[in-house]
Amino acid sequence: MAKARTLGELKAQGYSPKSVRREIRDNLILKLKSAEPLFPGVVGYEDSVIPQIVNAILSEQTFILLGLRGQAKSRLLRSLTTLLDEEIPYLQGTETRDCPLRPISAQGKSIVAEKGDQAPIAWVTRDERYVEKLATPDVTIADLIGDIDPIKAAKHGKLLSDEETMHFGLLPRANRGIFAINELPDLAGKIQVGLFNILQEGDIQIKGYPVRLPLDVLLVFSANPEDYTARGKIITPLKDRIGAEIRTHYPRKLQDGIDITLQESFQTRLWPDGTQPTIVLSPIISEVIEQIVFLARLDKRIDKRSGVSQRLSISLLESCLSNAERRAILLQEHTISPRIQDIYASLSAIVGKIELEYEGEQFGAEKIAIDLIRKACSAVSQRRLKSIEMRDILERFNSGKTLTIRELLPTKEVLKEFRTVKGLVESASLAGLTDSCDEELVVASELILEALHADKRIARVDSAETAIYAKAKEERPRRSTDIDERFN
Repeated sequence: MAKARTLGELKAQGYSPKSVRREIRDNLILKLKSAEPLFPGVVGYEDSVIPQIVNAILSEQTFILLGLRGQAKSRLLRSLTTLLDEEIPYLQGTETRDCPLRPISAQGKSIVAEKGDQAPIAWVTRDERYVEKLATPDVTIADLIGDIDPIKAAKHGKLLSDEETMHFGLLPRANRGIFAINELPDLAGKIQVGLFNILQEGDIQIKGYPVRLPLDVLLVFSANPEDYTARGKIITPLKDRIGAEIRTHYPRKLQDGIDITLQESFQTRLWPDGTQPTIVLSPIISEVIEQIVFLARLDKRIDKRSGVSQRLSISLLESCLSNAERRAILLQEHTISPRIQDIYASLSAIVGKIELEYEGEQFGAEKIAIDLIRKACSAVSQRRLKSIEMRDILERFNSGKTLTIRELLPTKEVLKEFRTVKGLVESASLAGLTDSCDEELVVASELILEALHADKRIARVDSAETAIYAKAKEERPRRSTDIDERFN
């Protein structure tokens, strides 16, 4: 059916308008019946957050997502557009995109009264019906709701109180759509008060002049749980008007975190000559990176209120790939294969994304990052290599011999060095890898050595893009004279 271009054509087609909340509810029901994914790309919320969002939509409620940074709050809000119709008609020339059959603005009513069935109709897509605003302390009522425009008043000879002299803000322009406010508590108190009537009655005031605009808009919000309390920056009457409070969370399963990181990270590499190198990403690398993030969220030296965003693992994987890409370019190879050594080379992706407690600040962000890498290698090794015998491997280092691995060493050369350690590569092949190619064996061998180092059974020294594995340092037994030496 051709799109209607006038009000008369729209009526002839039998168009029946719905409220935004009813439209979203109906489309949600259709998706549920057809078992279609509701929020594509959102992982780990299937049994927790998504059912609560579904309940809020079915109840036609406004809702707020409460969660720490990097918990896909904005992505969830933006995904609500998939529940809108692909296109809807509106009265062309209206700032508030009035429904042709139910105009709410003076401008829209004037167009219908003047042109009748010849009133022009335009169409708006679902993506254009989503308006988002980041709440900051400098946001004004004029930004959100509107202001008097003296130029309009003078140009058309209207009183300041006339609706046609008013410049509408973001909220009225989001009419018949979704309006999202991120970090709601960051709005100044007086601006929060300005949202009361919008949430409850649907009317607004501009500069003290009441404007009866029954806006048809779904309001949704996001916030940090720390701020969304009586002790935070949210005012209670506004909190009372929001229908549902939904808590988001970080991935609860390691595999969910890995899936998110692989989905969101930049992996496809293209070189200036038009060639695309082969990327061999060992599952061990993905597992170690995600384990680092899971351990960081439990570390007492890292601020829990700030959280450890999923962006840490995404940035770390990207940096790790880039370091491996640099090696491939310098060695003129066509395969990019990240190693655990590349994770150490990507410390900048960790230290910039963790907020430290006082104890952590004394320790230092870089030392904490190295500690997390070692603990992650130990945890992954325990899962993948718990039944592996390490006696032959340790014998090499306990005898005083060392193993030196340079970062800019080709994969075959690294594997050759690892084979000089009796039992190392053979044990690495038992790490549960589906493909025991050279690149995979190198990473698994590294994992064993890093796990032994984390357990203080061998030593590891970094020096100018080189890792040296050696015999563990023996701890000197403490003597009473040691105490005397420290105080004398």
